[in-house]
Amino acid sequence: MTARKFFGTDGIRGTANTWPVTPEMAMRLGMAAATHFRKSDPRRHLVVIGKDTRLSGYMLEPALTAGFTAKGMDVVLFGPLPTPGVAMLTRSLRADLGVMISASHNSYQDNGIKLFGPDGYKLSDEAELAIEELMTHPLDEGLAAPPDLGRAQRVDDAQSRYVEIVKSTFPRKLRLSGLRVVIDCANGAAYKVAPKALYELGAEVFAIGDDPNGFNINREIGSTDTRAMVEAVHRYRADIGIALDGDADRVVMCDENGRIIDGDQLLGLIAQSWKQQGRLSKKAVVATVMSNLGLENHLKGLGVALERTQVGDRYVVARMLEKGINVGGEQSGHIVLSDFSTTGDGLLAALQVLTVMVETGKRLSEVAHVFDPAPQKLVNRKFTGADPLSRKHVQDAIAAAEKALGTKGRLLVRKSGTEPLIRVMAQAESDDLVNEAVGGILAALDRD
Repeated sequence: MTARKFFGTDGIRGTANTWPVTPEMAMRLGMAAATHFRKSDPRRHLVVIGKDTRLSGYMLEPALTAGFTAKGMDVVLFGPLPTPGVAMLTRSLRADLGVMISASHNSYQDNGIKLFGPDGYKLSDEAELAIEELMTHPLDEGLAAPPDLGRAQRVDDAQSRYVEIVKSTFPRKLRLSGLRVVIDCANGAAYKVAPKALYELGAEVFAIGDDPNGFNINREIGSTDTRAMVEAVHRYRADIGIALDGDADRVVMCDENGRIIDGDQLLGLIAQSWKQQGRLSKKAVVATVMSNLGLENHLKGLGVALERTQVGDRYVVARMLEKGINVGGEQSGHIVLSDFSTTGDGLLAALQVLTVMVETGKRLSEVAHVFDPAPQKLVNRKFTGADPLSRKHVQDAIAAAEKALGTKGRLLVRKSGTEPLIRVMAQAESDDLVNEAVGGILAALDRD
């Protein structure tokens, strides 16, 4: 497949106001995407735009709007809204395109843009390549005539719409009454909607990370830094802790004792619950190459197959659609439940866990740790300059580690699609094997 210039594993992402995350790029993207999605019929064409709470969102939002309106597309601005909310409302409002301005779990200095088609799904590689090609065209090409310019408006009910959709996934006969819930909103896109949804379902809610200022998104808080959630669970004597990331498409949780529940455990729990209820389609779950061997063995014991894809929730979703599977996700906390949503939704996944707690009457510590993880180690190593994976001594170290693990483990070494990092992950039957495999590769990466 042709190499992509702008799009990575999850849209376009980088340091704000540095190429490619600049106003010029955003306007070019808006114009190119409008050209790609605009149809020949005479009706008005609509794009919806949501964002998280980063300061740079104020820069990218109007630039995108200018690009879309210049090509004759109307724009509806949601303001802060979780990524899955944008996907849901793209379909609900019959929009031609949905846009989310966010760098997900990254710090405020970064930002990015994700695109959703009219069906609410992230764009295919082919569509992204077609849009990239259009982005190279002159800015004055194919502009709308003055009477045909698009209009932009900001709407006030997007958050309430999303809250109602998410609440509808919780069984109507159940309530969260009596449950003390810590919700960590990461000072991000869900800072209003997540506490509101949990409160309206009956929980006693203790919100943290719900005071964004443009700079504090994901800072020592949220799903990538769970210490604040755990501390709050202990402080408030809560029954459960829920930590979202900046755009709320992923979730990490902890039980009443502060023990962490990652995406693999959540997948195992939801798959187990849905299979018991006859709701798990195809007796299979989709995960990535990063997911723990313990999850695979747990699912096998349930009579459930595990389908693995490359890293990236868009690839998980593609496999789910291909095979007709309705549960999938990533160890990092992207949980995709296609009965309800077209992309990862941290709040929606958390409600499925709360459903199990309410239905069984058990504490989270009794239901959420469904398997013992196999020894696993993941280390991220920053790099500058050329791709270190192209160096011969690094390739030799990877080959040696694969040989040492043999059939007793798994190894994954890859470049991040969103940051200048090499990710080294090993799983095996023992910690010694894991440490040896990872250590050898890190040593090679550190050599010039």
